[in-house]
Formats: sequence, structure tokens, C-alpha cells
Amino acid sequence: MFSALTKANWGLRFFAWRYIPLIGFCKPKIIRMDSTTLEVTMPHSWRTKNHLGSIYFGALAIGADLAGAFLVFSKASARNVNANFAFKDVQGQFLKRPEATVHFTSHDGAIIDAMIDESLATGERINKPVSVLVTCPSLHGDEPMASFTLTLSVKAKLKK
Repeated sequence: MFSALTKANWGLRFFAWRYIPLIGFCKPKIIRMDSTTLEVTMPHSWRTKNHLGSIYFGALAIGADLAGAFLVFSKASARNVNANFAFKDVQGQFLKRPEATVHFTSHDGAIIDAMIDESLATGERINKPVSVLVTCPSLHGDEPMASFTLTLSVKAKLKK
């Protein structure tokens, strides 16, 4: 009845407002999700912009967090796996001021699959970097506004 993308956005909204309200406050939306890619948008509004009229770097970090980690949640759920995950570190390069709605894209679904597989096989926590590219298509097309590398830490086990 409802598309997988609609259900993913409901899940995102529930998770955000239940556990991390600051994410919900920024009003992110998943616009593309498949086995390898996740793309999240965040509006350019009073909630997310700074005094210069561009997206605040804290809001950019929230979007990078979502693009880098929501696939873990989705993939673990689809595989009937409990996956505890967090970020160990974050590196960001801010290249240009994003002054309109921004898109956060990660193409690291295969890395996340491998992390879950390795954690299930070894029982250990697995740490690997994932990358997120930030663009502002309405003003600058595919030109990067920022890029993030986040070290994702995942420990997975089968649900009982």
C-alpha cells in the first residue's frame, strides 16, 4: 500500500522525535534509498540556516549522520539483525556555502553490508569509514558544498 520510501520516512520521523528530537527539528527527508545509496534532503529554513543565510554546519553534520547511518538501521531490520552503531569520529570539509535545500548522499551500502556480515561472523565491533557528499542541486548542480568522512562503528547479532 505504501512505498518503501514512505515507510522509511515514517521510520525516520518516529526515530528522530522519539530518540533524537534535534534531528526531527531539522525536518530531513529521505528521497532515495536502495541497497547501495541513501540520499537525504534538508530544507533551507529558519530551522537550519545561520546568520549568514547558509545552512548551519551543525545541520550539515546532522544530515551527514543520517546519510551515513540510516542504511545500517534499514539493512539490519531487513536481515532480522540487531545492529548497535555509532560514529567514532567525523571529518568534514566545508567547500562552499549551501544557500538552498541540501542533499546528503552516501553510496556506501556495500561497506555497511560487509560490516554487518563481518560483525555477525566474528561477534566483534567493526569500524570503517563511510563518506557523505553534500550538494545543493537547485543552485549548484552536482558541485560539492561539503564532504564528510565518518568512522562508523557497528556491532551486529541475530535477533532471537
